[in-house]
Formats: sequence, C-alpha cells, structure tokens
Amino acid sequence: MARKDRTGNRKPREQRPPIMIPELGYYLVVTDTEATERCYFQGLHKELPKEVQNKLVIKVVETKTRAMIDKCLAMTAYDAQYRIPWIVFDRDEVKDFDEIIKEAESFGIRVGWSNPCFEIWMHSYYGAMPAIMESWVCCSEFEKVFQRKTGQKYSKADSGLYEKIFRTGDEEKALQIARQKYEQCIREGKTIPSEMCPCTTVYQLVGEIRNKVNLAEE
Repeated sequence: MARKDRTGNRKPREQRPPIMIPELGYYLVVTDTEATERCYFQGLHKELPKEVQNKLVIKVVETKTRAMIDKCLAMTAYDAQYRIPWIVFDRDEVKDFDEIIKEAESFGIRVGWSNPCFEIWMHSYYGAMPAIMESWVCCSEFEKVFQRKTGQKYSKADSGLYEKIFRTGDEEKALQIARQKYEQCIREGKTIPSEMCPCTTVYQLVGEIRNKVNLAEE
C-alpha cells in the first residue's frame, strides 16, 4: 500500500533510478590493503582507451580482511546480475588465507590472491617471478627492480603505479609468466593456495579485463 504524506494524500511509490549497465562489465574489487591494489586497479582503468573507459567499470573498495566477503555480498545484493565480484588479497600474515578463498568461491566470488604478496604479480611485468617466500623480502626486491626500471622510488600509495609498470614492463609477458607459474604448481600437485609460492591469480582478473578491451577494439 502506498504511504501517505503529511496532508493525508497518497504519495507515489518511489522508484529506483534506471540502472546503467556497463557494456563490458562492472568489476567490483574488494581488497584489504590501504593503497597498493587500489592504485594498481584504478590506474589500470585510467590507462584503458578513452572509448572503453565508460563501457567497463572497475570499482575498488577497501575493508578488513575478514570483512571482504560480506562487503562483496552486500554490494552485489541488489544488482548481482550486473556486477562481477572479486576479492584481492595477499598471503602475507593472513591466518585463514585458504579458508577465505574457499568461502569466497562458494559464494560465487572470484579471488585474485597472491603468495607471498601483490608485488610478486608486479615482479612479472619485468620478466620474472622470483622464488621468494617472505612478503617483506618480496617487497624489498621489487623496490630495487622498480627503481632500476623507472628511475623512481617505489611507493604503495603511488597513484601512478600502474602507468609506470605498464610503461616500463611487459603486461603480456606478465600474464604469461603468472599463468605458467600457476600451472606449474598444479602439475606439481600443489593445489592449496598457501602452498603455491610464488604464485598469484591476479593475472586471471587482469587477463579477463584485457581480453574484453581487445575484443571491444576489434
């Protein structure tokens, strides 16, 4: 039944504004970091061809590690058919790493995980994914490579992060290296993410976006 206003007249039922559906998809990326992933994915969107940027949305949301799944579900509750949910996070010191991944996937949420950290994915832009087990070592080694390649110091909060590694590295090679490392782990019988190191599935998200962009440009 329609509600009445203060004069006793019935008010028209409120209607939600029409949903603008991006032609190439609405990617919801929920992460637990304060800067790195946000800078990377916002930069990726910014570097897409101008005619594609309005057709493909990449929305990055930050929250606590254990809240990522709930945040994702809450933000896709009304427009689930239009949004493509992902959580992106690192092995680092996360205790329930494998459990979080399994739970997310049970809800239809895809996971871009990195072991030991997101920097291992960015390493691959420069031709290698070194066998590093510790997050702090991985970050330290990437800082050296990044400064050597770009001539600038590495900052997790650098809004130009993606542009710099895209310009000085090779994204196609990065996608290839990451995929090969993942497949190598599977061949060796390592199927639990915490045991797959160095490894990342971020390449699946980036590769999917790139494939859509390439098809749109044909």
